[in-house]
Amino acid sequence: MNKKARAACLCPPLLGFSLSALVFIFVSAVPSRTASAQEAGTVDPTQSVNWAAGAIGHAQQMRRYQDADQASQPTPPMIPKFEVDADSSGRVATFQPNGATITANNPFFQNLGTNGRTCFTCHQPQTGWSVSAASVRARFAASSGADPIFRLVDGATCPTDDVSSFAARQRAYKLLNEKGLIRIGIPMPASPEFSVTNVVDPYNCTTNPATGLTSPTAGILSMYRRPLPSANLGFLTALMWDGREPDLAHQSVDATLGHAQADNPPSADQQAAIVAFESGLFTAQEFDNQAHVLHADGATGGPIALSLQKFFKGINDPLGNNPTGAAFDPNIFDLYRPWLGLRGMSGETAYRQSIARGEEVFNTTQITLTGVAGLNDIPGLSTVVGVCGTCHDAPNVGNHSVRLPLDIGVADAGSKKPPALDIDGLPVFTLQCNAGPLAGQTFVVTDPGRALISGKCADIGKVKGPILRGLAARAPYFHNGSAASLLDVVNFYDQRFNLGFTQQQKQDLVTFLNTL
Repeated sequence: MNKKARAACLCPPLLGFSLSALVFIFVSAVPSRTASAQEAGTVDPTQSVNWAAGAIGHAQQMRRYQDADQASQPTPPMIPKFEVDADSSGRVATFQPNGATITANNPFFQNLGTNGRTCFTCHQPQTGWSVSAASVRARFAASSGADPIFRLVDGATCPTDDVSSFAARQRAYKLLNEKGLIRIGIPMPASPEFSVTNVVDPYNCTTNPATGLTSPTAGILSMYRRPLPSANLGFLTALMWDGREPDLAHQSVDATLGHAQADNPPSADQQAAIVAFESGLFTAQEFDNQAHVLHADGATGGPIALSLQKFFKGINDPLGNNPTGAAFDPNIFDLYRPWLGLRGMSGETAYRQSIARGEEVFNTTQITLTGVAGLNDIPGLSTVVGVCGTCHDAPNVGNHSVRLPLDIGVADAGSKKPPALDIDGLPVFTLQCNAGPLAGQTFVVTDPGRALISGKCADIGKVKGPILRGLAARAPYFHNGSAASLLDVVNFYDQRFNLGFTQQQKQDLVTFLNTL
């Protein structure tokens, strides 16, 4: 089997180089070019909404499988201007600069569909405006699987699942409870460069013609992905893991017709209200159980500072797409730099120093990037000496400042499973490339990623890097929930590339990521 080599781009170290040497090598490797509208993220020639009709049609057809429960979504009467909620490592906060939201007045919180769901079903403040696996399990226990998140259309491993008993519901909602995964049914694109030659599907969803593929190049593939946060959206350069949505209004329609199985799309006014609410949300970790307040002693953690963060598309793109022409700055985060100079013997001080060291690990650790599809296949960039910010360049946010779907190997399956990650229970697709520059190559993956939108073999396994704020509230991690903890994320990079992180480096990096 001939597979692409993959590499990573979060923050594995290649010690022994100075930071100035790193920047010189990286910038020297990037071809000089002028940013176009396409490169700045405003136009993508592979962007298509042709998938939408098939995906929505599939969700609507799945109404033939009736939910036993039709309960509506429990919703608080108000989301205050500043809300603080407990999470696994402290407290996550939501900030709305424009003031509190009365939920009864906003369609984000209204039942616009037929199955009791609202946008709030999968996007709640205590989990960073996403869901965590722990929160899903608590909801299952409290409702015996009747909460609106547990719906056959996409909460279950397949709409055909048996949910007639408590034990049956536990089996049906296994991936949602264990990894916080929602089923995403997307049709094969027209005239794809690849065919699906084999599927190992423990749920018989993709392999059943009634719910899945009808031929190697037609029908629906079911993937299982983590819901992305509906906050901090002003920093986005791609919507959804595979970048399939062109804008937030379009996404609100697809979510209402698909996830909520509505009879009709939201009106233009409802779409505008949903987008306005989402666009006014900022979420970030506000308090750490060990370091305490994250904007004390000169630090700038928390959502209020985040709401003031400067951003525009290409703001710090290392590939030369910054419209201002400014040079790439690898020091992506500076939230906790003042804590590097703290003195004292208290536990609080020691933990704050660890957070600041972790921020430095993120900013300065060097890595030789090779085989990263989406980066190293750019002419002249087959090898790049980079840093975490090579792929996470948006200042104090951590996603990429232009659209840049990448394959770092998280979706690998078959004989080449990603280290330190748990992909058990996910379907495995064998894709044979029949056309295009990769014709003859075979890929074995748990998720085709961007390729289901573009139809291109070069996009197999590619997904976007998410915004890194509010991480502590929304475990597990990666698009397929394969990293149960942030330590698993760090270990993935460390083991995959033989990086040799010390235990101190790992701990410092995890403490830092937990405070974002």
